[in-house]
Amino acid sequence: MADPTTQSAQISCAMNTSSTKESTYYVMELVYWRDPKKSAVAFGMSLLVLLSLATFSVISVVSYMLLALLCVTITFRVYKSVIQAVQKSGEGHPFKALMEKDLTVQPEIFQKYVDVCLTYVNLAINQARQLLLVEDLVDSLKLAGFMWLLTYVGAVFNGITILILTDIIFFSTPLVYERNKTQIDQYIELIRTRVEVTLAKLQDKLPGAVKRTKAE
Repeated sequence: MADPTTQSAQISCAMNTSSTKESTYYVMELVYWRDPKKSAVAFGMSLLVLLSLATFSVISVVSYMLLALLCVTITFRVYKSVIQAVQKSGEGHPFKALMEKDLTVQPEIFQKYVDVCLTYVNLAINQARQLLLVEDLVDSLKLAGFMWLLTYVGAVFNGITILILTDIIFFSTPLVYERNKTQIDQYIELIRTRVEVTLAKLQDKLPGAVKRTKAE
């Protein structure tokens, strides 16, 4: 008979995997514009929020968004109340269905997403430790080169601008790649080959004491 603790861990792992797959599938549906309306709304809202943050403070953006929402709900509530008074109907509160809907977060659902996030956090911590403590010199040099490039990017763009560009790329690149997959894959393979050759030459020039292989 299996250990109950082991069974619980296996069930939790299966749930986390299923949740991750569902989330990934939903994101892929958005970025590949399978449903243009949903993708357009997601892209438009995210871009609008980022552009607002580039102009106003976070407090102002949140306040304006809540104020706009309140304007809509209050106007609709007053409108429905007037209509009900004129027609003498007893429909009640216009948002009754939403108010009665259970929006509380269940502990098991919250724990499921926490476990998923914790898995990625632990992976990131382990990877950062390996890179920063130079477990593999070539990988650490790659990180150093990437950080060096980011210093130039940071000198040209601020954080919000980078997020806006990232949002645009996030919603446009997958669709472009899907339509030009063959040509893009050829260029990517060419670049990857050249990078691997360059890194191999660099590693060959390193002193034997600092050479490390993935197998080690």
